[in-house]
Amino acid sequence: MLTVDGLQYSNWSREIFQQMREGGVDAVHATLVYHENTRETLSRIGEWNRRFEQHHDLIMPVLEPGDIERARAAGKVGIFLGAQNCSPIEDDIDMVAVMRRLGLLIMQLTYNNQSLLACGCYEAEDSGITRFGRQVIREMNRVGMVIDMSHSAERSTLEAIELSERPVIISHANPAFFHPAKRNKSNRVLAAIAESNGLLGFSAYPFHLKDGPDCTLEAYCEMIARTVDLMGIDHVGLGTDLCQAQPVSVLEWMRNGRWSKEMDYGEGSAGNAGWPRPLAWLRDSRDFPNLIGGLRQRGFDEDEVQRIMGRNWVALLERAAVPLTT
Repeated sequence: MLTVDGLQYSNWSREIFQQMREGGVDAVHATLVYHENTRETLSRIGEWNRRFEQHHDLIMPVLEPGDIERARAAGKVGIFLGAQNCSPIEDDIDMVAVMRRLGLLIMQLTYNNQSLLACGCYEAEDSGITRFGRQVIREMNRVGMVIDMSHSAERSTLEAIELSERPVIISHANPAFFHPAKRNKSNRVLAAIAESNGLLGFSAYPFHLKDGPDCTLEAYCEMIARTVDLMGIDHVGLGTDLCQAQPVSVLEWMRNGRWSKEMDYGEGSAGNAGWPRPLAWLRDSRDFPNLIGGLRQRGFDEDEVQRIMGRNWVALLERAAVPLTT
């Protein structure tokens, strides 16, 4: 079964790559950066190039959708890179094409806060897509860089979907009807994603789930079933948001970057400032077969399970990550 995880940010190591192989994972959308600028992003790309060299028997880069099947045929895990913020392009629209040519397949327009492009989900007022944002959306469409609105606010997300000529994704979030986290999405947004031929990747991050770390596999699969009723089977996949073996300092970098002198706890709190306890049924990538079993138990047929587990992600990349021009 083709399996694609639409978001992970782990402390990458040979052990973690081996776990992906053991869990039957064929491809992973790996977060490259959060708040890094252009120069720092280039260094992160350089680090991945070294990993591809050092662990060439386990992983390979995904620079275009067809590379996922090539990785699978070679018995390797395909890695496609994404940015969880627009900081890699700074204020230079030419960096969109540069980053895409270097292997950046996906970019979020915001990470929780207002950016140069759009508004994040933690701001009190959603100003929508900016003038610069409109130009970047057009350029991302042109070069085949997928627009991700996972950490964006509602108006900005809806405007991005309307402005984009290509499908827009939410790589890692859940429906607000399941759990009312600021990062989770309304039925209106989910319907718009589906109408644009986009995709929602279901998060397994406990802060995005009803009952947090105690959310059951049965409840998670019921959430998927209800969302399929809303969006259709072709527009859903996985984006677990697994962050394995990461120190708390990385969590603080995600939440604070360089923008705050005071500690921001994001979806946590002063009393719950660290990483949440992992789900019992998804401790790491070796547990992906649990998801397959849970979907089958919920009543999804084999074709539907295959779509959710990975085929929909490949189809999305074929629609949105192929450049219009060379």
